[in-house]
Amino acid sequence: MEPSRLRETWARVAQRLRAELGDDLYTSWFGRMEPEGFVDGALAASVPTRFLKSWIENHYSAKLAKIASAEFPGLRQIQVRVRVQGAAAQPTAVSRSVVPPPRAGGEVPALQPMGSFLPQAAEAALSRAPIIDESQTFDSFMVGQSNQLAHAAAMRVAHGPAGSPVGFNPLYIHAGAGLGKTHLLNAVAQRIRETQPLRKVMVMTAERFMYTFIQAVRQRDTLSFKDQFQSVDVLLIDDFQFLQGKAIQQEFCHAFNSLVDQRRQVVVAADVPPAQLDTVDQRMRSRLMGGLVVDIESPDPGLRRKILAVRRDLLAARDPGAVISDEILDLVAERVTGGGRELEGALNRIAAFQQFNSQPITLDLASMVLRDAASQGQDQGRIKIDDILKVVGRHYNVSKNDLLSPRRARNVVVPRQIGMYLAKKLTSRSLPEIGRRFGGRDHSTVLHAVRKIDDLMRADEKLAKDLTQLIRLIEQGA
Repeated sequence: MEPSRLRETWARVAQRLRAELGDDLYTSWFGRMEPEGFVDGALAASVPTRFLKSWIENHYSAKLAKIASAEFPGLRQIQVRVRVQGAAAQPTAVSRSVVPPPRAGGEVPALQPMGSFLPQAAEAALSRAPIIDESQTFDSFMVGQSNQLAHAAAMRVAHGPAGSPVGFNPLYIHAGAGLGKTHLLNAVAQRIRETQPLRKVMVMTAERFMYTFIQAVRQRDTLSFKDQFQSVDVLLIDDFQFLQGKAIQQEFCHAFNSLVDQRRQVVVAADVPPAQLDTVDQRMRSRLMGGLVVDIESPDPGLRRKILAVRRDLLAARDPGAVISDEILDLVAERVTGGGRELEGALNRIAAFQQFNSQPITLDLASMVLRDAASQGQDQGRIKIDDILKVVGRHYNVSKNDLLSPRRARNVVVPRQIGMYLAKKLTSRSLPEIGRRFGGRDHSTVLHAVRKIDDLMRADEKLAKDLTQLIRLIEQGA
């Protein structure tokens, strides 16, 4: 077909696409597509980035084939190419898509994409993607009952076959600060790079995602930003709760959906479960909940003791003069109920006291050094859910068994919801853990209770006073 006629025919295709999709969608996905030739029933068109090529093939192939067939008689095949510096790419960059004859009713089957390529520059950039801490590997991750499921799921992702995600996608890990979320993300990335070096892994925080997107907008190069995610085999996002801004969330949603639809693995870590991501669009929360959601709870005493033993060995390797007995480790494991960071901080405090005072550390001295360590952390290491159950039950004259039972009488339901509310406010326990402690309920029940009590407090002055009194009683009794 002659170039002038090709352009005229393509202009009619573009006009039809704009009419069916609307100006915004047409401009976003087809505004930079250009015709290159129509020979022997094969139509060649080009776009400037792999992202556009992949998105059009995966989301608009059927519509493009149907409209193009109406304007190009005898169309049998569409070739979507990626332009290089304004020219068509070499033949190795071509994705061929066969257009079968229309079905009954005029419907044209979707295009079938046949492979892709990764530009060398993008591949090199991904191979240099940063690892936050190379010491955070599976070998250095301490496994216990509180994190066993999250560890097993991360291992499954790390050893999954290339080109196919594991049975759950995405994997969503949530936990409080210092409990090992970031450690697992880095462990997954490093294990894949060690065992499957050809797989492309990207690790980034939500903050880094936002910064990179803003820079791309300022430089008017958002297409390159979109394109870099399309070549990723495994995407790991940390601190997802900090993702803010409608445009940024929409951009992440596009990248997320594209990767999942192409069977690429996504792993997300956050401080809260998906249902509590109040700043995130409901559709995105729903997609996150569609995979495997696991939480990491505060370590049990046995795991805390194991973590402290490892930290003591590392401390002794750096400073042979730091001598900390097993009895002191037992004391720290009992007093400090937080995660690895709190445990390491307490151990460093004891070692510093020993070094600065030039005297052996005894149990009494260690107890003095740690007198306020147990009050650090979100639940201050003191208030227990059993304390809350006891105080709430006594105040409302409801037995502990009734609070934990499935009874739905109002005189039981309201105190139970108040107990869940106080457990969320006064401890660092996760919603799933609180639910388990309140008779094996799920996290959505706890979340409903917290929100309901919050709403009631605004309208019920007596309830607000009751809660203030209950908090005082719980803190005094703990």
